[in-house]
Amino acid sequence: MPVMLSPPHAHGGDSIRLVMLTVILALLPATMVSVYLFGWLAVLLIVTCMATALLTEALCLKWMKRPLSALLDNSAALTGLFLALTLPAAVPWWMAVLASVFAIVLGKQIYGGLGYNIFNPALSARIILLISFPLHMTTWIVPMSAAEPALNLYDFSLCLNFFLAGPDALKVGFDAISMASPLGYVKTEATLGVPVVEALKAYDYSYLNAFLGFEAGSIGETSALALLIGGIFLLARHTITWHIPFSYIATVMLLAGLFNAINPEQFTPPLFHLFAGGLILCAFFMATDPVSSPVTPMGQIVFGVGCGLLTWSIRSFGGYPEGAMFAVLLMNCAVPLIDHYFRPRVYGHGIKDES
Repeated sequence: MPVMLSPPHAHGGDSIRLVMLTVILALLPATMVSVYLFGWLAVLLIVTCMATALLTEALCLKWMKRPLSALLDNSAALTGLFLALTLPAAVPWWMAVLASVFAIVLGKQIYGGLGYNIFNPALSARIILLISFPLHMTTWIVPMSAAEPALNLYDFSLCLNFFLAGPDALKVGFDAISMASPLGYVKTEATLGVPVVEALKAYDYSYLNAFLGFEAGSIGETSALALLIGGIFLLARHTITWHIPFSYIATVMLLAGLFNAINPEQFTPPLFHLFAGGLILCAFFMATDPVSSPVTPMGQIVFGVGCGLLTWSIRSFGGYPEGAMFAVLLMNCAVPLIDHYFRPRVYGHGIKDES
C-alpha cells in the first residue's frame, strides 16, 4: 500500500484583518517621526490618503455589488498609509487624492481586489505620480521648523493653506522652504563631474542625521531607525520572514561596498545607500507584500537579490536618483516566473508504493 501523508490543516490564527493591522502598527514609528519632522503637513497628507483610499474602496465594492464589510479587512487603510509615507510633504491635496484613487482602482480592484493584484498598489500609484508630476514629486520640504518663519510646520492654519493652495499660500519663494534629498543632490553633482566625497561634504551629509531622519525625503522614509523598529516588529510577529529584506539589503550593501572600494569618487558608500531613500521601507514593507512576492523561501531570496541589484543599478546609473520602488515593481513582474522555477514539492509526489 502507498504511504499516505496528511496535509497540514492547522490554522495559524492570523486573519487578513489582523495581518493588515499588524503592518499598520509596524508603521506607527515611521508615522510618528513623520509627524514630528513635517508637522501638520504630514497629518493632512496621511489623513487625506487614508480617507480617500477607504472611500474609493467603498465605491468600488458598491459598484461591484460586494459587501461593504470588506472595508474592515484594513487593506484599504494600509494602502492609504503606505502611499502617504512614500510622498513628499509638499504634495498638494489633489495629488494625494488622485494617487489614492489610482492605488485602489488601478493597483488593486481592477485585478479583482485583494489577493489578485500583481503589483503593490501604493507603489504603483507613487510611480504614476513620479512620472506624471516629476517636479512635485522631487521637491522636498526642509524637515522640522528649519524653514520657519516662511513655513512653520506646526502651525495648522498655515499648513492647511499650503496643502490646499500650494506655494502660492506663502509670502516667500518655494526655494526658501525646500532642499534637495541626499540621493538627488549626489546624482545632480555627479552629472557635473563632482566626486561623491566632495558632494557629500558640500551637502553636509551626516549618517547619524540620516539614521534618525533629519534629512530631506518622503515623509515616511527619512528615518531608518523608525523603519527598522517596524521591520523588526514584523519579523518578531512572524508577519514577514527574513528572506526578502535581508537578501535585498545585503545585495545593495555588497554591490555598493564593492564598487565604492574600486572607485570611491564615482560610487557612494554602503551606509549611504542603506539610510538614503526608500530602501528600508521597500525591503521590509513593500517587497514583502505576500500577494505580489514569491511564495517559497528560495524564491523570496531570488526576488530580494533582484530588487537589490535593480535598486543599486538605477541609483548608480539610471536617470532617477531613487531606484527602490522601481525595483520592487519590476521584480513583481518576475514573480510568476520565480514561482514557476522555485515552486514547492507537491505533498505525496514521488512516494514509492511499498506494497
